[in-house]
Amino acid sequence: MTADGSALTPLGGRRRYRDQVGDALRAALIAGELKPGEVYSAPALAARFGVSATPVREAMLDLVREGLVDTMPNKGFRVTEVSERQLDEYTQIRKLIEIPVVVGLIRTADIEQFEALRPQADEIVRAAAKGDLIGYLEADNRLHLALLAMAGNEHLVAVVADLRKRSRLFGLQELAVAGRLEASAREHISLLDALIAGDEEAVRACMEHHLSHVRTLWAS
Repeated sequence: MTADGSALTPLGGRRRYRDQVGDALRAALIAGELKPGEVYSAPALAARFGVSATPVREAMLDLVREGLVDTMPNKGFRVTEVSERQLDEYTQIRKLIEIPVVVGLIRTADIEQFEALRPQADEIVRAAAKGDLIGYLEADNRLHLALLAMAGNEHLVAVVADLRKRSRLFGLQELAVAGRLEASAREHISLLDALIAGDEEAVRACMEHHLSHVRTLWAS
């Protein structure tokens, strides 16, 4: 079963159970159904998701590599806890990296490259409007990392991708229900508008507001 209680869909030869279970586990983490500090065994999670323990163990190991859970020998997996201080530090590092890099894109990237990201920005808004948290985070991740990739520094993109994973926050379901997630999603459209207009100050302000807003909003 997925985080919303629905059964896992047939794979049809296109996706492995490992991937599908991993998506369901991430959804449960985002929704807060898997609690920070709690230990979960692979057999118990397998029963919950209606699959065998093997793909659950494999999916959990993927989450270990992402920093979302820790292994507990002879017990299972513990959901990592992220402190307020850690979230502040992650956000500070992201600001130091992302704001100057994205502002600098005005001088190095083409308008056509920014326009090509419109569908992803629209996808973020649609996912937020539907309350599709996994879709929201995936589209949000793609857009932010695609922007950074325009700077041509693969290591920088990898660092930010890791920070984004480690600073994942809970309670997005409540934000989606309250309609506040869609407002955050639309900030991506404003950012693209500023980039296309070549307005460095507006881009800087958008990035500062968005990163600060996300930190405050998601931690509420």
